[in-house]
Amino acid sequence: MGQPIRLREDFCSSELRALARACKDGDWTRRLLAVSLVYDGRSRSEAAAFGGVGLQIVRDWVTRFNARGPEGLKTGKAHGKPSLLNDAQRAALVQAIERGPTPYLDGVVRWRLCDLAQWLWEEFRVSVSEQTLSREVRALGYRKLSARPKHHAQNADAIEEYKKTSPPQWMKSPTDRPRAK
Repeated sequence: MGQPIRLREDFCSSELRALARACKDGDWTRRLLAVSLVYDGRSRSEAAAFGGVGLQIVRDWVTRFNARGPEGLKTGKAHGKPSLLNDAQRAALVQAIERGPTPYLDGVVRWRLCDLAQWLWEEFRVSVSEQTLSREVRALGYRKLSARPKHHAQNADAIEEYKKTSPPQWMKSPTDRPRAK
């Protein structure tokens, strides 16, 4: 069996316990206390049992602690998949949206997501799904707007005639109400 990874020398178990007492994150507290047990000279197996994890996880915690200190034991957030479009492609997309399609070149009279996805493929050879493109376009500050449909035989004078007028919401109470005794 190999030797366990040594802990860094600039911390002690009492410092880690004090930090664990002050923090509100339960997972971070559990990790700090498990590492403090190792500082106290207890076995890694005891620290793993205390933390409710295996020996490999305790080894990972010690490695993270040695690299970044107590902050290395915090629960991190996964970075996720990087964006398919870079900044130059986003800028070109904004220009294309602002300019609008050219019907004889682009073959459309208004941009739809499927048309923009096709345009991105033709310009940059980047394949983007409509759902991903929708998120990108929304992140750029654009929203899908559509005009309210209007019947072709609609009469503007008839609309005014059939409009309902509502009474005012608030009415002033009469001043000469009888008082309760």
